[in-house]
Amino acid sequence: MRFIVLLTFLFSTTAMTADIETITPVFNKNMVTEPISSIEDSDAIVEQRIRNAAVRIVAPGGKYGSGSLIKYKGLTLVLTAQHVIENVPGLIHHIVKDGEVQRAVPIYSDKTHDIGLLYMIDEMKSATPMKYSPRKNIVDIGEEITYSGHPSHHSLMTFRGRVAGYEILADAGLQILLHTHGWYGCSGAVVYDLNGDIAGIIWGIDIERKFVKQVVGNIMWVVPIQALNIDYALGAFCSTKNHSKYRACR
Repeated sequence: MRFIVLLTFLFSTTAMTADIETITPVFNKNMVTEPISSIEDSDAIVEQRIRNAAVRIVAPGGKYGSGSLIKYKGLTLVLTAQHVIENVPGLIHHIVKDGEVQRAVPIYSDKTHDIGLLYMIDEMKSATPMKYSPRKNIVDIGEEITYSGHPSHHSLMTFRGRVAGYEILADAGLQILLHTHGWYGCSGAVVYDLNGDIAGIIWGIDIERKFVKQVVGNIMWVVPIQALNIDYALGAFCSTKNHSKYRACR
């Protein structure tokens, strides 16, 4: 039987289906690891841009996950999985990159598809947002992808993989299955193709249960970016008078 685990720390709530579990390791600010210094291959430029935009999201209470800074019509946002954030308007989340910590607040939460958006209150100097460029079509089986995230207690790590297949969930529709590495803390990491276009958002990892529970760390579940209508997602945010100055709200 297949189960799926959501890849955040200190997260416990009802998940997308009855066959999904959550886990609750602890975020330790004092953990020390060695960062990856460089990426050396033919697609290093695209991967480095993706890596530069990748951030850690720390929600109130200490749970954390991954995300990506994106730029959309003048707005700097953090794209992540819904279960990474606390969906309370105005509730401060901390966005962490290379020792820098800035503030953001949730502005969109789609529990069905597990997609969340945060608005950056403060500018993050150590990260460069990716232009919001969603793919028009679902990534093909066998297509190569890349993402950067924060598995377990590690510093930022960058991975490649391939699309292994698709699954259909009753409530959320088509999901992408990736053959790549992932672990707790990777939820919310944004998956890109090698052109730098967004393919989707990581939200879960396979669990096999025959005799004992066993994490299948090379099968990752991804919601396709086509599930996000960003203009609709910004509706409530843009309805506030102070935000009408942004091109995204015109």
